[in-house]
Amino acid sequence: MHLKQVLFIQGGGNGGYEADATLVAALQTELGKDYTVHYPRMLPDETVEDFVPQWLNTMEKEIASFEDGVIVAGHSLGASMLLKYLSEYKDGKNITGVFLMAPPFWSGTEDWVQPLKLKKDFAAKLPANTPLFFYQCKDDEVVPYQHFTIYQQQVPWAVFRETGNGGHQFTNGLALVARDIKGI
Repeated sequence: MHLKQVLFIQGGGNGGYEADATLVAALQTELGKDYTVHYPRMLPDETVEDFVPQWLNTMEKEIASFEDGVIVAGHSLGASMLLKYLSEYKDGKNITGVFLMAPPFWSGTEDWVQPLKLKKDFAAKLPANTPLFFYQCKDDEVVPYQHFTIYQQQVPWAVFRETGNGGHQFTNGLALVARDIKGI
């Protein structure tokens, strides 16, 4: 039997890789032995100049390494970077499904935010016919729920799942995400 491959892109901040390791372990447990969750370490310091292209290049290399296709999942900054990658850099032909947990919708005029922002037409550039799922906990203390509603307006054909609680780190687990991954 051929294992299904999942690439998980971590959230940002100091300790982002370590914090999201719990999510990766929960997802692997929920998916079971028919799946392998790959979890590369991304550049840990978002204050480094040009960190956005470095993250995007790392994602491109990781995605390209899967010859038979890959399911991609991301949390927080990693989820927003996956959207940027898919809408601006590649066609996503090697991607069989996209699962985004608590992606921020970057806005504002600060210099540091500019490279993170999605282009106005980002939704039209997302790969056609690739399942796209968004997840948000209503009690997320890091990414406001309003960001989830902005994505609902911008990408109305995607599947949106919300939970009442679990915070930014989805402490209630990832059974919902795993169910959707298994369903594609």
